[in-house]
Amino acid sequence: MFPTRLEIIPSEGIVEKVAAAVPLDTTLSITCLPHHGIGRTMRVAVELAQLGYTVVPHLAARALQERPQLVGILRDCDAAGIREVFAIGGDSQRAAGPYGTAGELMEDITQYTGGGISIGVAGYPEGHPSVGGLDLLDALLAKQHLASRIVTQMCFSAPKIVDYVGLLRREGVELPVWAGVPGAVPRTKLVALGTQIGVGASLKFLSRKGPLARRLLSGERYQPASLISELAEHPGRIAGIHFYTFNHLTAATDGATPAPGPAATVLASISGAAK
Repeated sequence: MFPTRLEIIPSEGIVEKVAAAVPLDTTLSITCLPHHGIGRTMRVAVELAQLGYTVVPHLAARALQERPQLVGILRDCDAAGIREVFAIGGDSQRAAGPYGTAGELMEDITQYTGGGISIGVAGYPEGHPSVGGLDLLDALLAKQHLASRIVTQMCFSAPKIVDYVGLLRREGVELPVWAGVPGAVPRTKLVALGTQIGVGASLKFLSRKGPLARRLLSGERYQPASLISELAEHPGRIAGIHFYTFNHLTAATDGATPAPGPAATVLASISGAAK
C-alpha cells in the first residue's frame, strides 16, 4: 500500500536490537534527542549503515556547536554511504552554535555536499506548541527547494493528515508527504518513554483527541491498520508511512497492512510478534 520507514531512538543497545529484529532492506530514521546529542545519533546511524541498513540521521540545528562539526558529520555520512538526513530545529530554545533554524542548517548541508545528500523536513498537521501555523507554512515554502520530503509529526487522525496535505498543495508546497503514524506501542511503553521522546507534555492533549488516542492511553494496543487504510482512500496525497516505534520493534507495525516489496518484508517480519 505504502512504502514504510521505522523511526528509532539511539538508546543503549539499539543496534543489536535492530539487527536481531529488523530486516536489512529497511530504512531507519534515527532521532536526535537533547540528552543524547548528535554524537550518539551519528554513532548509531553509522553502525547501522555499516551493517547494511539504509539510515536517515536526524540533525538538530540548534544542537550543532560549529560549522566544522557539521563538516565532520557530513564526511561521516559520506564514508558510511548515508545519502539522506532529516533536518530539524531541535528542542533547545537557544542555539549552541551558528544554526538557529533547520533552514539555515539546510543551506550549509546543500552547499557543503553540492546537493549530494537529500534532506527531509518536519510537518505539523496539528500545529506546533511554540510556532504559529503561518510561520510554519512560510518556513516550508522558504526551504522546500532544499528538501526532498516532509515527514509529519505523530498523528492519529487521517482527516487531519489529508487536510494538511491539501493545505500545503493549495499554498504551493509540492514536497511528497510521509505520514507520521504511531506503531502498535503499548500504553506503558509510551508513558515510560514520554519524557525522552518529548511527548510527556502532550499526553493530556492526546487524551482529548478521540477514541483512538483514549484507547491507546487506557491500556489497549493501538493498531495503525485502520488509520493507514483511511489514508489509502486518498490516492496521491500520502507518499509513505513513517512509523514511530519508540524502539518497541517487535510490535511497532503490528496490525498494519503490508505493501508489496521490501516494505512487506519489514511489516510481515515484525507484525504479530509481540518502536
